[in-house]
Amino acid sequence: MRSDVLYPEITPHTTGYLSRADGHEIYWEEVGNPAGIPVVFLHGGPGAGLSQNSRRFFDPEKYRVILLDQRGAGKSRPFGSLENNTTDHLIGDIEALREERGIEKWVVFGGSWGSTLSLAYGQAHPERVLAFVLRGIFLGRETEIAWFMDGMGRFFPEAERKFLDVAGFDRNPGWQKMLDRYTEIFAGNDGEDAAIEAARVWSAYEATCCTLLPDEGLVEDFESDEVALALAKLEHHYFVHRCFFEPNQLLENVSRINHLPVVIVQGRYDVVCPPTSAFALKDAWPEANLVIVDDAGHAASEPGIVRELVRAMDQFDGKKFK
Repeated sequence: MRSDVLYPEITPHTTGYLSRADGHEIYWEEVGNPAGIPVVFLHGGPGAGLSQNSRRFFDPEKYRVILLDQRGAGKSRPFGSLENNTTDHLIGDIEALREERGIEKWVVFGGSWGSTLSLAYGQAHPERVLAFVLRGIFLGRETEIAWFMDGMGRFFPEAERKFLDVAGFDRNPGWQKMLDRYTEIFAGNDGEDAAIEAARVWSAYEATCCTLLPDEGLVEDFESDEVALALAKLEHHYFVHRCFFEPNQLLENVSRINHLPVVIVQGRYDVVCPPTSAFALKDAWPEANLVIVDDAGHAASEPGIVRELVRAMDQFDGKKFK
């Protein structure tokens, strides 16, 4: 058992594209034991895509892990597309991939936006879920979107300064006006170069706020074209549409999934997705195992977060967490 570090790097033994009727092609890959306990990995963002470390939270002898780049992200095609890109479309892709890979039920593992999508998928298809492992809870509520747009900067004002500058503001005008201004920029009203620069600044702002201690490598990754150009535009798209949810939808529908085992891993000093959302989920789901990591922020790469995510997966026996 490994409960404190990631498993060694692993190469997918199978990869492919899931073709959807609306023209999207969803990249997926599989690692681990083909006869193991099935897991689906749902990345954050929306739009962040997979990384090599996404494969490493799981014992490759115990688990059959399916990972996918959500619509518009990573290797999925068309890259950065907002067309036919809603939460319901993503849920449909996940379910279609489950059927395509011949899986009856699986563990649903997701962090940040991946936790949002995990809950939404589970509530749509509870009969297909064995358990949940969730990190950095984001419930898609308007208050959480508002916090991202004009709250994080209270802790990282120097990073917010760039976020405001690229939008042409001397000070934060409020979350809705910020969102509206980025709508104009991403629509190309200020030119293509301005849209690309704004996407990089948006992504770097989030990355800067992600960790308890500075992580320049993470910021550089988020600023890269492979991440920034999808992450910023897709996050903004989902924020504008309130993640395509009714108000408090995920909390109000917890009864659909609260018979299933769940571990929630939450950084105490998570500035991107503050712990209040994890506690709100725990209040709605008293049976949930909420693990607070007192020396971590938001990122899945932080040592305490890694430790607890790996520990949760190591302790799952196919039916429950030990």
